[in-house]
Amino acid sequence: MAKALDKPSLYNTDYVAWLQEQAAHLRAGRISALDVENLADELESLMKSERRQLGNRLEVLILHLLKWDHQPDQRANRWRATVAEQRRRIRRLLLDSPSLKQEIEPICRAVYPDAVQGAAIESQLSETAFPAMLPYTVEQIFERKLPAEELPDQRPTRKKRS
Repeated sequence: MAKALDKPSLYNTDYVAWLQEQAAHLRAGRISALDVENLADELESLMKSERRQLGNRLEVLILHLLKWDHQPDQRANRWRATVAEQRRRIRRLLLDSPSLKQEIEPICRAVYPDAVQGAAIESQLSETAFPAMLPYTVEQIFERKLPAEELPDQRPTRKKRS
């Protein structure tokens, strides 16, 4: 055992080689050869990363819904595109990790203050201009339509010549 403590861990010296080694041990059924502690840490880190990604995407999505609702004269197709993109990416994430579905509502509530802060900065409105609590249901966050007909008319008006 003393030799193992003296030898630097492959985990600390070559991460990719360590991952390959751990995968090989698992596939060969060499459970006792696994670096259990570091492997468990990496698995927990992967879970946190998936949750973080979901939270980041929900924050951006909610931020754009807030801007849409609180700046009707500034609405833009790029906001609609961002909402569609975030919804698409969240759906893909949930296809890979369906157990995250149960975390959507609490994550939405958790990221809402940051979405408000971002929307306030981008819109130059006060944070108090936005609801204190999340104003959307999960269904609204994912299904609400942002019709192009609600965009402000961007075309300059020209007078007809007489």
